[in-house]
Amino acid sequence: MSFFFQLAVSGLTTGAIYAALALALVLIFRATNVVNFGQGEMATFSAYGAWQLMQWGVPLWLAVLASLVAAFAIGIVTFRLIIRPMMDAPVEATVVITLGILVLFQAACMWIWGAEQLSFPSLFPGGGFSIGDVRVLASAVGTLAILLAIALAMGFVFRFTKLGLSMRAAAFDRTRSVLVGVDVERMLMLGWGFAAVIGALAAILIAPRLFLSPTMMTPILFYALAAATLGGWDSPLGAIVGGLAVGVAESLGASYLPFIGADMRIAVPIALTLTILLVKPVGLFGSYKVTKL
Repeated sequence: MSFFFQLAVSGLTTGAIYAALALALVLIFRATNVVNFGQGEMATFSAYGAWQLMQWGVPLWLAVLASLVAAFAIGIVTFRLIIRPMMDAPVEATVVITLGILVLFQAACMWIWGAEQLSFPSLFPGGGFSIGDVRVLASAVGTLAILLAIALAMGFVFRFTKLGLSMRAAAFDRTRSVLVGVDVERMLMLGWGFAAVIGALAAILIAPRLFLSPTMMTPILFYALAAATLGGWDSPLGAIVGGLAVGVAESLGASYLPFIGADMRIAVPIALTLTILLVKPVGLFGSYKVTKL
């Protein structure tokens, strides 16, 4: 039984990273109805920025803070230059554009820093503590604490602040939001900025485990997409629950289903997501849209 709980703790740690990236995807989708397939590569670019600052002698936490500020600016610039002109384009064209964002930022990382893997320091101290026979690492506690802080901060902003209420209104109905004085374009721009910050934080958390490389976040994106689909694309809470569920399912499935193995472990969360969608197509926390004819 202790082995089971050890796997669950490991899955929750990884799932928190999936949840953070899924949360960024959901924020953008709620605001613009766009699935940003380039979210992971934008995050990787910001993580490289933090690494570069550290190479120049900037302390770790200050470099991370500066990279998050830069990520916010990158999200805003990406929206204004690339997404805003395509707001009324067909869905197919928007998908191609976000795939172009993926290629653009991945190529930029390779051009500036090269394709080799780089070591990235952890935000948390080494070691940990034991609960019975279960070993809990400090990095696991720190990662889950950051995810909880993000969730609480988002909940507070969207529920109790004018900025959050305006962003929710802009995402729900752009036309009516303009009529009540909401600057819709500004709210959508801020949504892309905040999503870029959350994505960058996910990349910084995963970089010490995977090593920093231009393609680091590509496999993580698949898990984040599964998490957002599992939880529901219109639910930030669903993204968090979905990410944690995908992480635990991946960890347990790879160990208890030996015919899958490490190479096919992604099949476990995908199978879980498909099962949930057969029961509830909008995801666990998604809501159905009713259209009056």
